[in-house]
Amino acid sequence: METPKIWLITGCSTGIGYILAETLLKNGHKVAVTARNLDKIGIFQGKYPENVLLLTLDVNDLTSIQNAVQQAITHFGKIDVLVNNAGYGLMGAVEEMASEDIRNLFETNVFGLYEVTRAVLPQMRKQKSGHIINIASMAGFVASAGFSAYAATKFSVEAISESLQREVAHLGIKVTIIEPGAFRTDWAGRSFKFSENEIEDYNASSGKLRDLFKGSYSGNQKGDPEKAANAIMMIAAQEKPPLHLALGNDALERIRMKLKAVEKDLDEWEHISKSMEFDS
Repeated sequence: METPKIWLITGCSTGIGYILAETLLKNGHKVAVTARNLDKIGIFQGKYPENVLLLTLDVNDLTSIQNAVQQAITHFGKIDVLVNNAGYGLMGAVEEMASEDIRNLFETNVFGLYEVTRAVLPQMRKQKSGHIINIASMAGFVASAGFSAYAATKFSVEAISESLQREVAHLGIKVTIIEPGAFRTDWAGRSFKFSENEIEDYNASSGKLRDLFKGSYSGNQKGDPEKAANAIMMIAAQEKPPLHLALGNDALERIRMKLKAVEKDLDEWEHISKSMEFDS
């Protein structure tokens, strides 16, 4: 049987964060379950009183982050696995989105992830072990029309994670990027944000996806979040977990298509790429 671990998960009020916390607690792990509003995660205290610690954590508040991490370490003695899950979606063409909305998205999806990771790393370095699991997206590998801001935040998560993995591997700390496709959670529903400005000229590109998301998309995704939670739990048990883990057939297909497209461009324009050195 797998040795139980001590987890800290951000963004547990809904979606994969909530379901992952439930899955872990059912399987005997100890979990610091965090959210901005404890009322949304209070059910865990009654169901798993011995293994759960409920913490207020707002990834946009540095003091909140530091307090939550310290409370988790004080209560459980350590953190084995950090899951940076907190985040939300934003849709709109580049020209349509408000500057404030773009900046707020980065504050949560990127800078919040940075600060939670930075708060946990000193303890993981000290114990010479740990696993940081960052929830990115297939949009962190392949950007679609209307998703420039959201994809940019998830591309950032990919870059942060790849660099971090190279920084901490020799310290016994592992890093995994989870790249989910479309899963049946609140992400595309009430948790999703659309640009208020809609420009008719973009109806044929980003507008098509906007209409899909405002229609019947949410609640009909093929991805089962419980299976995603089990996959994340399984990955954390591996001695050599992958740096990248795509979840869902859609994610797998789109990432492979992107890799093939990049390789095609590299091959087609290789003669230009190789002609940049000074003539000898």
